[in-house]
Amino acid sequence: MASARASPSNSEKTENSTETVSKMATETTDGFQSVRSKKGRKRKMEDDKMEAETSSKRPNFPPLSGEKLLEGSQELRKIPVPAHRYTPLKDNWMKIYSPIVEHLKLQIRFNLRTRHVEIKSSKETSDVGALQKGQDFVKAFILGFEVEDALALLRLDELFLETFEVADVKPLKGDHLSRAIGRIAGKGGKTKFTIENVTKTRIVLAASKIHILGSFQNIKIARTAICNLILGSPPSKVYGNMRAVASRSAERF
Repeated sequence: MASARASPSNSEKTENSTETVSKMATETTDGFQSVRSKKGRKRKMEDDKMEAETSSKRPNFPPLSGEKLLEGSQELRKIPVPAHRYTPLKDNWMKIYSPIVEHLKLQIRFNLRTRHVEIKSSKETSDVGALQKGQDFVKAFILGFEVEDALALLRLDELFLETFEVADVKPLKGDHLSRAIGRIAGKGGKTKFTIENVTKTRIVLAASKIHILGSFQNIKIARTAICNLILGSPPSKVYGNMRAVASRSAERF
C-alpha cells in the first residue's frame, strides 16, 4: 500500500517565497544591475532609427531664380475683347504694347480671328508673376479703365480688380434698375467721382456691372457705399458714412 505524501503547509509556502525575495535582493546589492524591460529599449531603438532616416532623406534644395524656374516653359493667356472695345484698343495699342514688352518682357498680339488679346512668356521673361500682371493690366483696360489707371497694376502689388452686378445686391428690373444706376453715378457723375476721391479707387459703370480698381481695404469701403446707394440710401448719408470710415482707416495706418 502506497503511502500518501503530505502537502506543504501555508507557512512553508510563505517561508519559501520570502527566501527567494531576499535572495534576489542580495543579488542586486552584491553588484548585479537591474535589467530594464525589452519593450522600452526596442521602442527607443525604433525612434532613433526613424529620426536618422528622416534626417538623411530630408531634401536641401537651393533657391531657384526666375530664369531657371521659367526655363523651357512658355505659358499663354487669352483675354476676350468685346466689340465695343475694339476702337479704344486700336487707339491705345502702343500704350498697352510698350509696358508689356519692355517692362514685363512678354510677347503680345491681337488675334483677329478669335478676337482675343494673347500674351505669352518669352526667353527674356525673368519675373514669375509677369504673365499674371500683364493679364490683369489688359483686362482692366478692356473692362473700361484708363490706360494710366490700369498701369498701376504693373507697378504695385497691392491693387486688385473686383466686379459685381446690381442684381447681386438687390434684384431690380426696368426703371428701378435705371434709378439705382443713376444714384450710383449721380448728376454728371458727381457721386461716382466723390466715391473715387474719398476711397482712392477707380470705378467703371458698364450697364448693370460695376468694376472697382484699388487696394483691398479701399475696395471694401467703395463697395459698401455703392451697395447702400443701390439699396436706396440717400447720397448725403452715404457720403457721411464713407468719410467716417475712410478717416478711421487713415488714422489706423
